Amino acid sequence: DVQLQASGGGLVQAGGSLRLSCAASGFTFDDYNIGWFRQAPGKEREGVSYMAGHDGSTYYADSVKGRFTISSDNAKNTVFLQMNSLKPEDTAVYYCAATPEDWHSGSYYLRPVVYDNWGQGTLVTVSS
Repeated sequence: DVQLQASGGGLVQAGGSLRLSCAASGFTFDDYNIGWFRQAPGKEREGVSYMAGHDGSTYYADSVKGRFTISSDNAKNTVFLQMNSLKPEDTAVYYCAATPEDWHSGSYYLRPVVYDNWGQGTLVTVSS
């Protein structure tokens, strides 16, 4: 079974940083894309970033480009989301998710509906 567990959320002041972790098991990293998503109160879930399984390439939503960085430690089956220069509008529950990689690319994998496997969320609160 594919299992994902996100952690690392918390309360931080605007301009601060947090690093989220997603511990994964039950699948081969090379065959899956792993994405980070977030859902703010009253809003739809949105894609933040993902990492492609076959080559580790990364993609970011415009709202976080230049501030967030996705990375992985394949030996530990863990994907990270380093979040810098946090803004109050980054406040949300953050989720990691995984889906088998196919021929699609680009923003396709920022769509939550593409992903079949989800971890529980971790809350990030950015105070102004």
